[in-house]
Amino acid sequence: MAFHASSFPLRIGLSGTGFIARGFKGLSRNFKDMRVTAVLTRRHPLSVEGIARDLLVREPEELVSRCDLVLECTGDVLRATEVVDAAFRANLPVVTMNSEFHVTTGSWFAGRGILTEAEGDQPGSLAALAEEVTGMGFRPVVYGNTKRFLNPNPSAEEMEFWAAQQGISLEQVTAFTDGTKVHVEQAFVANGTGAQLPAGGLRGPSVASLQEGADVLASYISEQGAIADFLVTNDAPGSVFIGATHDGTHVDALRYMKLGNGPIHVFTRPFHLCYFEIAKTIRRIAFQHLPPLLSNGLVPRYGIAAVAKRTLEAGERIPRGLGSFAVRGEAVELSEHLGHCPIGLLQNAVLRRKVRPGEILGMDDVILPESLALQAWTEIESRVRATGRMKALPIAGFAPVVPPEGMRLRSAD
Repeated sequence: MAFHASSFPLRIGLSGTGFIARGFKGLSRNFKDMRVTAVLTRRHPLSVEGIARDLLVREPEELVSRCDLVLECTGDVLRATEVVDAAFRANLPVVTMNSEFHVTTGSWFAGRGILTEAEGDQPGSLAALAEEVTGMGFRPVVYGNTKRFLNPNPSAEEMEFWAAQQGISLEQVTAFTDGTKVHVEQAFVANGTGAQLPAGGLRGPSVASLQEGADVLASYISEQGAIADFLVTNDAPGSVFIGATHDGTHVDALRYMKLGNGPIHVFTRPFHLCYFEIAKTIRRIAFQHLPPLLSNGLVPRYGIAAVAKRTLEAGERIPRGLGSFAVRGEAVELSEHLGHCPIGLLQNAVLRRKVRPGEILGMDDVILPESLALQAWTEIESRVRATGRMKALPIAGFAPVVPPEGMRLRSAD
């Protein structure tokens, strides 16, 4: 399936008015091959800063009527599901910077149209790095993310301070700090590449260097294939990396080229530049006619469960799960946690019963408003129930790899 742009410059319909959307809109003034022609917002037009009012639209259908390609970057699962559905009904391709959407309802759209995550956030950056690494004949065994700090249950005062310091929303900084975001990212990477997560969930070991971390993460592989996880480290902050092996016939050359003795060689991408890199993926789809960079697969293996941070009382309302002080997201194997409530669906949810700290919320524990996202998730879980335990179907260019002979791997148990 290929997309052929019908206009030049390419008309971009932008879904969202947050940090990523505003940044891309401002940056796009430098591009000659694309321009933003409509911006979808739920805010009152007078409250939207930095975007001309004549660009603002309020409904997905109006957005898709004014563009050739949709860029979705709200970070909102329910809204993104509606927008992608409208785009596909209009036969438009969709580029996203919204891992939360992919890992919750993205699989519902598999096979219906062109849908890809963009470079710039960690999953898309890892996928791009993997293309480069595999193009040189290496075989990824570790898809690594990095964090400098992790606190599963931060206080509101701390998060308010850092949100003001960093100029991002309270929900964003909370999801970054409590681990929800990295769990979302690495579950998405695993689904999209056919990798596995460590048995029992992400480990996030603390290490001094990326090489040490790659070796540790590789030791978690308990079956044929590759592993996706993250490190807590001060080495190369903001980096993503891939630990990869080669066929063993180039040991001397790789040592000479400063890639070490192996068997795991570390390839680092020392940045992910968010909205600055989105245009590369748009050009990939619109002008280069390459396949999607990263998507969640038809039947995903992993999802993100909502885990209570504190005691939640019956009748309590959760306005939004992602980035809240009520729950955090943890990656789980879907076939082993059927009936759980994905954190991305927790919007204006009401608790049916008391839930204790550390418990995974089930769908029976909450009352969720009707939404297209809820319908999509129900159908995705039905696929998982029908197929049982399986890996997500990998995207083009990715395949499970067999660790080379002599490479010692131990069980994650």
